[in-house]
Amino acid sequence: MSWGTELWDQFDNLEKHTQWGIDILEKYIKFVKERTEIELSYAKQLRNLSKKYQPKKNSKEEEEYRYTACKAFLSTLNETNDYAGQHEVISENMTSQITVELARYVQELKQERKSHFHDGRKAQQHIETCWKQLESSKRRFERDCKEADRAQQYFEKMDADINVTKADVEKARQQAQMRHQMAEDSKADYSSILQKFNHEQHEYYHTHIPNIFQKIQEMEERRIVRIGESVKTYAELDRQVIPIIGKCLDGIVKAAESIDPKNDSQLAIEAYKSGFEPPGDIEFEDYTQPMKRTVSDNSLSNSRGEGKSELKFGGKSKGKLWPFIKKNKSPKQQKEPLSHRFNEFMTSKPKIHCFRSLKRGLSLKLGATPEDFSNLPPEQRRKKLQQKVDELNKEIQKEMDQRDAITKMKDVYLKNPQMGDPASLDHKLAEVSQNIEKLRLEAQKFEAWLAEVEGRLPARSEQARRHSGMYDVQNPPAVNNCAQDRESPDGSYTEDQSQESEVKVLATDFDDEFDDEESLPAIGTCKALYTFEGQNEGTISVAEGETLYVIEEDKGDGWTRIRRSEDEEGYVPTSYVEVYLDKNAKGAKTYI
Repeated sequence: MSWGTELWDQFDNLEKHTQWGIDILEKYIKFVKERTEIELSYAKQLRNLSKKYQPKKNSKEEEEYRYTACKAFLSTLNETNDYAGQHEVISENMTSQITVELARYVQELKQERKSHFHDGRKAQQHIETCWKQLESSKRRFERDCKEADRAQQYFEKMDADINVTKADVEKARQQAQMRHQMAEDSKADYSSILQKFNHEQHEYYHTHIPNIFQKIQEMEERRIVRIGESVKTYAELDRQVIPIIGKCLDGIVKAAESIDPKNDSQLAIEAYKSGFEPPGDIEFEDYTQPMKRTVSDNSLSNSRGEGKSELKFGGKSKGKLWPFIKKNKSPKQQKEPLSHRFNEFMTSKPKIHCFRSLKRGLSLKLGATPEDFSNLPPEQRRKKLQQKVDELNKEIQKEMDQRDAITKMKDVYLKNPQMGDPASLDHKLAEVSQNIEKLRLEAQKFEAWLAEVEGRLPARSEQARRHSGMYDVQNPPAVNNCAQDRESPDGSYTEDQSQESEVKVLATDFDDEFDDEESLPAIGTCKALYTFEGQNEGTISVAEGETLYVIEEDKGDGWTRIRRSEDEEGYVPTSYVEVYLDKNAKGAKTYI
């Protein structure tokens, strides 16, 4: 099967067919190119999608990714990003191995096709030229034969005519002979050209055209093979990334399987646990007694003799107070049903554990965070302090590494003075050592606070060792330079602005109750360990060594209410005084 023998007379159709083959190849190249653009666009969209849902650095959203479910989602985003990378690989490989290669091959194919058909047209022109020569010699031979025949007839006519002179007859005879010779020459020339044409024609149809068409056939078959190879490559390039895409999908499945609901629940506990104990039972109030009842320490509205509305609970949660109910200023006013009060307790936020500390907190600027995180509940404060200690330790280690490097460099300068002056490093070494000392002091300060939170620091005395069940948010006496920074009497904390709004409303409702409060009896004495400058509303200034009266012990907010005279009383940090309570005094607690 050869185009040279089977399609010897289809030169024009072969030319059209081979051009169509090139068009098909270029169409395939265009298809692959558009596929690569789609892959790139898809990869870009996947990357943008993954980036869009990535957690922002140094944001609250980043902290949420401690949970296993969020970690699984983050792994899905990362695997999606890697998945997008594989589509970029597909695009790059298709561009380099198919589009670029086939574009170069098309140019070569066009040149080869042009060369073959140029040879074919040249052969066609040659055979057409030979055919024209043959036709020309044939017509000349035919014309010469006719001229010779006419000359012969004219000679015979002249020779038969008796009126014609002999000279005219001779002239006619010579003319006839000349025409006859010309006819013979034309015959010989025609025969020669005909023989030559037959040879050229045989060569054309049996040698030249078959060879040219055979080359065109081979060229076309190579084009077809090349398209097949490219289509196979097209599939293989996709197949090559399937294992990696499979690994990406396996990573997503593995991330999904790593989700641990119990672990997430524990993380939620660690994130939101306050460390406070739940309130104890509310004792029964007997309204059948005609006499004015004495409210016990554990009653619903204990006011230590002033008719104040407070809640105290037994056990470890004695210092933990719920929001208070407004007292009845008139004995004739009807009491609220207990069920209404219970509903109010259940709907209110139990984070305000002391109303007096709540009122004192109103005088502070909202949004200010104490250095020792005393505005946080115990468990959250412990976590923040531990985090701060870890950060400081890392900074200390970094500074120590820098100091070691400077020391080694100084030793090198001492051994090799030509490399540098050792004295030039003394200033830097002193600066690093100073930074280390500052960081260590800072770390010791936070470690002391952390130790206080964890209950690892011994108390100042047996009398001062109070186990009220509430968390002492004040600074330890071991770090008095830091404790002096605590000038705020605020022991409460709020989580959001809504709670702050609630605090303002509660304070407005109960301001009148504190304004008409009678003088409290002294329940003990205290000795000031440090000087304290009371600059906030509700605080009082004390001097080191000064002895004062205690009229209200620490309620767990880190502040003790003291009195110097009838008209001078206020709050001081509990860590600034050593308290000696009178065990026989009303309302005094017994500390173990």
